[in-house]
Amino acid sequence: MRHLITFLVAFAWLGTSAFAEPVHGIAMHGKPALGPDFKNLPYVNPNVKKGGRITYGVVGTFDSLNPFVLKGMRTTARGVWDPEIGNLMYEPLMQRSADEPFTLYGLLAESAEWDDERTFIQFNLNPKAHWQDGQPVTADDVIFTFNLLKDKGRPPFDSRLAAVAKMEKIGERSVRFTFNDKATRETPLILAASTPILPKHAIDTATFDKGGLNPVIGSGPYTIASIQPGEKITWKRDPNYWGKDVPIKVGFDNYDEISVLYFLQVTTLFEAFKKGEVDFYPEGDAINGNPDAAHWGQAYDFPAAQRGDIVKEIFEPRLPTGMFGLVFNTRRLVFADQRVREGLSYALDFEWMNRNILGGTFKRTQSFWQNSALGAYGNAADDREKKLLGETAKKLPPALLAGTYRMPETDGTGSDRKVLRQTVDLLRQAGYNIKDGKMLDKEGRQLSFEIMTQNPAQERIAIAYQRSLSLIGVAMSIRSVDDAQYQARSNTFDYDMIIRAFPSSLSPGTEQINRWGSSSRDAQGSFNFAGTADPEIDRMMDAMLNARTLEDFQAAVRAYDRLLVAGHYVIPLYHIGAQWVARWKYIDRPQVTPMFGYQRQTWWDARMQ
Repeated sequence: MRHLITFLVAFAWLGTSAFAEPVHGIAMHGKPALGPDFKNLPYVNPNVKKGGRITYGVVGTFDSLNPFVLKGMRTTARGVWDPEIGNLMYEPLMQRSADEPFTLYGLLAESAEWDDERTFIQFNLNPKAHWQDGQPVTADDVIFTFNLLKDKGRPPFDSRLAAVAKMEKIGERSVRFTFNDKATRETPLILAASTPILPKHAIDTATFDKGGLNPVIGSGPYTIASIQPGEKITWKRDPNYWGKDVPIKVGFDNYDEISVLYFLQVTTLFEAFKKGEVDFYPEGDAINGNPDAAHWGQAYDFPAAQRGDIVKEIFEPRLPTGMFGLVFNTRRLVFADQRVREGLSYALDFEWMNRNILGGTFKRTQSFWQNSALGAYGNAADDREKKLLGETAKKLPPALLAGTYRMPETDGTGSDRKVLRQTVDLLRQAGYNIKDGKMLDKEGRQLSFEIMTQNPAQERIAIAYQRSLSLIGVAMSIRSVDDAQYQARSNTFDYDMIIRAFPSSLSPGTEQINRWGSSSRDAQGSFNFAGTADPEIDRMMDAMLNARTLEDFQAAVRAYDRLLVAGHYVIPLYHIGAQWVARWKYIDRPQVTPMFGYQRQTWWDARMQ
C-alpha cells in the first residue's frame, strides 16, 4: 500500500510539472496579450529597411565591458547590457514587452513550461540560437551563467539562485529551475528576463570579476567595431545574427552602426547634438530626473532647429509617476531620526523653486506610484490593505491612510513662516533648538550635512534648498563632482544626500529589494541609496511578490508606498508624466508609443528608406 501511495504521489507530480505544456510567453498576472502566432510587437515597424547609423551621447566614461561585476557596474560601455540602447551583446532567455505591465516572450528560449503554483520553470532553448562565433547556445551555457554570476557577479545577479533548490539540464536544449521556499511569484520571470546568458566556452572564470576591455562575444545583434576607452564605442550589426526573425525581435536593431560618444558634461553633449555629432537628445535621464523645462523652451534656437532639421517630441507613457527627489542617507547618524528627515523635508520650498527655477512647469510628487491604482496618494486604504498592514496601520498618519496626505504647500515667497515652523517643531522634538541663528543639538553642534551633485540642474535644486535651510540655521554644503567620482561614491554610499530618480512601473517586483530592502542596505553597488532596513517594508515587499490576485497585489503595493512615504527617506520633487526628446529628422520612429514610452531600439535611419 505504501508503495502504491508513493507511486500515485509521484505520478501526480509528473502530471502537474513534468508534462506542463510549453508556452510562448509568460505574464506576472493573467496571460500574455499576444498569442503564440504573433508576428511582431504592436509598437514596431516590421517592414523597416535596416541600415544606416545613429550616434548617441552620454555623460560619463567607461573602462569595462562587464556590467555584471562590481568593478564594472557603472563604468561599462553602453550597449553591452542596456535597457535603453538595447542589449546589443548579451541576451536573456525571454524578452519583455514594453506594452504590457510584465509579460515576457521567447528569445533565447523559444518556450517555457511552468505550473500554476510556479514551483518550477523550464526553459527550452531555440535550436537556431548561436553565439557570434557560430557555436550554439546550449543548456550548459545557461547553467554555467547562473553559477558564475552566483560566485562572482554583483548584486542583484549574485542572488539569482538563492530561490532555486535545483537547477538541472533536461535533454539537450532545456534547463529546469525548481524553486525553494525563498521563491516568489516573480522569481521565474526574473530568471527569464533579467539575467544575461553568457558563453561558457569564451569566458575565463578566473578573470571574470576583473572588468576590463578584453574582447567578448555574445549572442546579441551587434558586435564591437571599435573602442576608444572612455571616449567612444562603435557597434556594428551582425549580419549573421540568429534572432532577427524571432517575433519579439522583429522591428528592432535597425541600424548597421551604433556609436556612443562620452562627454564630461551635459552642456558639451548638447553642443555636440547641435552640431550633428550626436543624433538623439533626451531631456533628463535616470539621474537628472524630469526634463529641464527652461532648456527645452530656450535652447533650441540654433540654425539646424530653425531650419527644421531638428524634431522635438513629447511622449506620454502610461505609467505611475515614480519618485525624483533628494535622498537621505540614513546610514549617517544625522539622518537616523525619522523626525529629522520629516522636518528637513518640509523645509524645501517647492512652490518657490517651481516658480523661480523650474518655470512653473512641474507638479509636486506625493508618492512613488502616484497616478495609478498602486499609489498611496489618491487611494484610501481599503480593508484588504489595512489587514495587510496590521498594527502598523495605527502608526501611520490618518491622512496617509486616507490617501490625502501631501507635502506642505507654501505661499511661494521662499520664507513661508507657517511651513518653516513645522520644520522647527519637528527638529525640536528630535532634540534641536535654534540658538544665535544656528540649529543646534543638545551638545551644541550645528545641524549640518552635505549634498552631492553632478550637473548644473542638480546644483540649482541644491542651492534653492540651501537657501531655505539657512533661514532656520541649518548648514548645508554642496559638493559638485564629476561622473566618475559620483559613481564611485554612490557605489560605496559615501555621501550625506544625493538627488536620484526612482522609476515606477505597473509591475514592481524583486528590483524593489535592491532599492529598499534590508538585505541590500550594506551591499555595495546596490540601489539602496537611502540605507533603509525596515522589517515592515520587507514584509510589504514579500506580500507584493507573493500576491496571487491583482487585488492582493495592488493592496500590497499601496501599503508599501505608504510605508516609503511615511519613512521620509526621500524629499519629493516633481514629475511631468512625459518624455521630452529631440532628434535629427533623419532618425525616424514607429507611430505607436507603448505603455512604457518610446523605445529607441525600434527607431531607424530614415535615409535608408
